[in-house]
Amino acid sequence: MFTNKKECVAMLLAGGQGTRLYSLTRDLAKPAVSFGGKYRIIDFPLSNCINSNIDTIGVLTQYQPFNLNQYIGNGQPWDLDRLNGGVFVLPPYMKNKGSDWYKGTANAIYQNIQFVDKFDPEYVLILSGDHIYKMDYSKMLDYHKEKNADCTIAVINVSKEEASRFGIMNTNADNSVYEFEEKPKNPKSTNASMGIYIFTWEKLRKYLIEDEEDKTSSNDFGKNIIPNMLNDGQKLFAYKFEGYWKDVGTISSLWEANMDLLDSNSGINLDDNNWKIYARNTAEPPHYVGNNAQIVNSLVTEGCEIDGYIKNSVISSGVKVGKNVVIEDCNIMPNVVIEDGAVIKYTIVGPGARIGKNAQVGGVCDKSSLKIAVVGPDAVVAENQVVPMGEMID
Repeated sequence: MFTNKKECVAMLLAGGQGTRLYSLTRDLAKPAVSFGGKYRIIDFPLSNCINSNIDTIGVLTQYQPFNLNQYIGNGQPWDLDRLNGGVFVLPPYMKNKGSDWYKGTANAIYQNIQFVDKFDPEYVLILSGDHIYKMDYSKMLDYHKEKNADCTIAVINVSKEEASRFGIMNTNADNSVYEFEEKPKNPKSTNASMGIYIFTWEKLRKYLIEDEEDKTSSNDFGKNIIPNMLNDGQKLFAYKFEGYWKDVGTISSLWEANMDLLDSNSGINLDDNNWKIYARNTAEPPHYVGNNAQIVNSLVTEGCEIDGYIKNSVISSGVKVGKNVVIEDCNIMPNVVIEDGAVIKYTIVGPGARIGKNAQVGGVCDKSSLKIAVVGPDAVVAENQVVPMGEMID
């Protein structure tokens, strides 16, 4: 008798090193990176889960887990501090046969079969911790059940030019998948996998065990599990998602996603009481706007002190902006100090950094070939220092 039985358990892959974010993830797992002034990237899948009535989530951590573990805590901000279910942080751990780091996405779930079995679910939802989007997983689950599928893969339509960057699902008229192409040079369709899967647990469990026994496997969903299921004639369906979705795994995409928050036509709306994005926030005082300040089309979070000019920018909590400062098209992360006279354009400034008096960082660049400057966490740009566009200070 399973007292903890759940219909669907979510497994959130949050162990990514995020090497393409460079200094921003030097000491931080990618899902813990600051986003949108008051959020972390991981807030989006966690909020999607609770808004979709999925209340049991395993968060699989690996790279630099401390800050992410501390941030998630007992799950209270997302209403996941529960006696039956809730959020569980699942790092690799020592077993009686030894221990391994998570070798791939499939291996990460394999190592936690015992955790999933504890809740005896009918279905398992696999998520990534590095995407910005709002999605009702319950609708995808209904679709999975309606199709009597073994695996349902969320896909989003991308341009022909972008398709070669993604895993592509080629489908029949009923959306059943007949072929999966991993980053094809000449894609047959534009159905890009979002890295969101729903599996019937009994079936996935079998394939995870078989995959682990195959010593030649990469232990990856896209490279191994899904192709193996297709080859065996299992029922795989594509679930077409229509809405905003962005993989924020690069400097330019992280900057773009923050700028999208300022564009009412971008499709991402955080001011939506019907689908809130929850976050763990520090108790900061209201932001202060001084006599010399001017703010245009920007987000300014609590705890800030603003005395300069800000345009088209996202300013996180606890940021101090001095007199005669100019900030345009920037993402300023928490607790940054920007001293008098500094000019910052097309830049991401990491948490705790300091920009000295009259320094110049970044510059106006063509959005078709972005050259975003980066000032890393806790870095210092000296007084009068010039940091050209596209440069990185660590």
